[in-house]
Amino acid sequence: MKRDKSFLTIRRVLLVIAVLAVYTWAFSGLPILQFKETSMEVISSIFSGLLQPDWTYVYDPKGEDLLRGLLDTLAIALLGTFIAAFLCIPFSFMAARNIVKNKAVVGTNKFILSFIRVFPDIVLALLFIKAVGPGAFSGVLALGIGAVGMLGKLISEDIERIDFSAREALVATGANPVKTLMFAVIPQVMPNFFSFVLYRFEINVRAATILGIIGAGGIGTPLIFALSVRDWERVGIILLGIIVMVTVIDVISGKIRARLT
Repeated sequence: MKRDKSFLTIRRVLLVIAVLAVYTWAFSGLPILQFKETSMEVISSIFSGLLQPDWTYVYDPKGEDLLRGLLDTLAIALLGTFIAAFLCIPFSFMAARNIVKNKAVVGTNKFILSFIRVFPDIVLALLFIKAVGPGAFSGVLALGIGAVGMLGKLISEDIERIDFSAREALVATGANPVKTLMFAVIPQVMPNFFSFVLYRFEINVRAATILGIIGAGGIGTPLIFALSVRDWERVGIILLGIIVMVTVIDVISGKIRARLT
């Protein structure tokens, strides 16, 4: 008994030493934090702009304004999520071991989903900006393709956990594979499918605000312009609009997902 306790103590000590070594190695590569002479002035200007936002930018019938930027961001996230939800369906089923018995097909689809997840949304956006040009279309493609990896993985794992008793009952009655899929598999997957899609939509809304900074459309474009000219009042109203939009979407999506699960 004492030997087991001493072995457990030694293992915990070694684990703590290993974790401390990793953190020491990680932080040793970081540069020393240095504040510029104008740092406090810039920080105070930013907070002043956040506390005194430019309310005139909320709506301008003659040109660009906050509402149009937020709507563009919302549209980019929505279309990107729709594309991802549609494209991930075949990959999800072909990556599920209990649906496809061919290991090569399953392994190939799992590799494709993992490969897509390697690329951050901002990298995909840069690639699509070069391919199709700057604008909202490149943002939609980046979010749509990038989300396929995440949704495909989550849904394929959910498919592998379903109860196959209903499917076996239908097979016993002579139902063909299409009917067993439609009436035994899909009904079990659909609630979590919509839940995953809504969760990804929340992520895409946040990502769409960032992609605009590199030219992929949305509210990020006027935000980077305002930052470049140090228009802190406009930065404040844009950040306030993003916070309100993301919060509202999170609340609504959370309530919908709670009803689905």
